[in-house]
Amino acid sequence: MRDHPIPPVTEKLQYRAIGMVRAVYSPQDQNQFTRGHLVDEDGNRIQAVVLGRVITLMQRHLALDDPHLWIVYPRCRGNGRLHLQIVGIWEPSTLDKSRSLNQAETSKTSDDDRLPEGENYFSIRGELIFTKPETENLIIKIRQQFSKDGRKPASFKIHLKGNIPLKNLRHFVSLEAYRSEDQICLDNYHVVAPLPNVAKGQKNKEIGKEKVKRNEKKNS
Repeated sequence: MRDHPIPPVTEKLQYRAIGMVRAVYSPQDQNQFTRGHLVDEDGNRIQAVVLGRVITLMQRHLALDDPHLWIVYPRCRGNGRLHLQIVGIWEPSTLDKSRSLNQAETSKTSDDDRLPEGENYFSIRGELIFTKPETENLIIKIRQQFSKDGRKPASFKIHLKGNIPLKNLRHFVSLEAYRSEDQICLDNYHVVAPLPNVAKGQKNKEIGKEKVKRNEKKNS
């Protein structure tokens, strides 16, 4: 059994974006329980949706008027604003060992709800596709896992505030970050490895296709 809501990294180039936010969940309305906002102690409101088995857990076992430490997947809307997907809760003092706390099947291992990283911590691993040190703007591209039917994995982008040098562009990076109001802010980072130039590879592929077409025309 794990004693932490965020699982350890098992692969060198393992993409992920997961974090924890202590807040009160406020549903949009009674007919839209899965859509609403997370409201922190300072009154900051972040758009949120509830996923999977957490819905039943929330409705049956939690006092929703109280703040809880939610396990969340961060996303960013078109304007870069933070949006959170609630996938679990970390509250061993409330939930017993036999109950699944989230989709990753985290279980209670102690009576202490506190975590060494504190609250509002995020672990983000992916490709650095944009960095502007003078304005401290970063964008990390996250690739999701292959689906069971073999379809190409989808990808999404996470916007952060922080400074990573331009020389690390197109590298796989591992970030530790914290939420400040409705933004995720870089605390520290580690460059894992350079990534191949996908755009160049795609261009070479297209050139190869054109050559095949020309040769077919010559031989016809």
